Amino acid sequence: MFQKLDPLLLSQPRLSIICFLKKNQEADFKTLKDKSGLSVGNLSIQLNKLKKEGFIDIVKQFKGNYPLTICKITEKGSNAVADFFTAIKTYDQIDDDVQTLPL
Repeated sequence: MFQKLDPLLLSQPRLSIICFLKKNQEADFKTLKDKSGLSVGNLSIQLNKLKKEGFIDIVKQFKGNYPLTICKITEKGSNAVADFFTAIKTYDQIDDDVQTLPL
């Protein structure tokens, strides 16, 4: 009855980052920092976890003399977000007849 939720996306910072990228396809580091309210260090950690799983690509380049980090959602990441929300909807269907709760 219940579908398993991706543990990587159960983190609020990672879920908000990946959802923002799903809507916008890509964003630079500063935009993600400003939108998420995360510190530079925490945002870097969360982005690296998403990259390690293959949910995003990180491209480092220069704009003029300044470094520019662009984060782009991958197809795997886009599918993971869609699957996550499909799975979470199954939890809304709990009724009195359920034998066990997913833990």
